[in-house]
Amino acid sequence: MTTDEVKARIAAFPFWYHKIELQEGIVTPGWAPINQEAYGIPERLDGKRVLDVGAWDGFWTFEALKRGASQVVAIDDFSDYLGSLDGRDRRAWESFDLCREVLGYSEWQCPRFDMSVYDLRPELFGHFDIIFFFGTIYHLRHPLLALDRLAAVCKEQLYVESAILDDFSPYRGGAGAGYAGGQMVMEFYPGRQYGNNETNWWVPTLACLGYMVKSAGFEDVQGWKLTDSPADLSQCRGFVRGSR
Repeated sequence: MTTDEVKARIAAFPFWYHKIELQEGIVTPGWAPINQEAYGIPERLDGKRVLDVGAWDGFWTFEALKRGASQVVAIDDFSDYLGSLDGRDRRAWESFDLCREVLGYSEWQCPRFDMSVYDLRPELFGHFDIIFFFGTIYHLRHPLLALDRLAAVCKEQLYVESAILDDFSPYRGGAGAGYAGGQMVMEFYPGRQYGNNETNWWVPTLACLGYMVKSAGFEDVQGWKLTDSPADLSQCRGFVRGSR
């Protein structure tokens, strides 16, 4: 595929969430991830089998393969439209498939499935060494159930990225009015209270998120914030790594 053909196919999609380098100098016009290094993913994942939950355009699927993963299974149910995205602009797996084609990965190396995290079972795909669960948990009405489903298929480590309440709470005054003292709190949003997005259901504090992961059976749990001084809502994010 020529450079011009790749650019034309990228431009044919009305919306990109991930910024993915497909060829030298050609990057898809998304905005996530904000800071790739902040996720704490090991530099090498040689021989690891990975599950990417909420894969969207596939940034972390392809990143894991670049770092040596043997196979990455991607799942998404396309239920999140960022609160405003027209459903016609969310082309299911088409953007993922384009990236897979241009990057030269096979369907076996990164198969993708339209399914809910709640439907994961060991008998479906077996077990995974590493699981990525990024930008998804706060879109779920049953976050603890989701963590239990992931724990049942995870052998080594679970990485979670989420909106957190430490520096922002819509019920306490917004920016700078969160729960900065490590409180064990999670807020429920029945409407568009958080980010004007009706698919945002729950947001925890970082401490709460860590203990949620621990409750799912991960003994060694570590958490950190995207930044200690977030400038806006998009930076009010946290990470948790749970290890067996």
